[in-house]
Amino acid sequence: MTATATRKAQLQARLDDLSHRLASIDIELDAHNSKDWEELATERESDEVLEGMGNSGKQEIRMIEAALKRIDAGEYGFCVTCGAKIADARLDVLPYTPFCSQCAP
Repeated sequence: MTATATRKAQLQARLDDLSHRLASIDIELDAHNSKDWEELATERESDEVLEGMGNSGKQEIRMIEAALKRIDAGEYGFCVTCGAKIADARLDVLPYTPFCSQCAP
């Protein structure tokens, strides 16, 4: 298996994991129907945490989907800004990154 194929499998597995996790978060957010004010306040705090996790998960999903498109287009592993090869060590940490370390925001 090539390095790109390995990364594609890794990205797809992460995408599947995130999709399942976000579905669980949505179910949890829809399940709160407490009538007790104290319980409702606790649920609201929990909901804020879940919503934050959901938002960061959605952002990561967008980045993974973009990386998968770059793989399919044969552009994966190259910086979208300067065109330089992205270091393998960087891709090991952020497999969906579109930027080399020099161009990273």
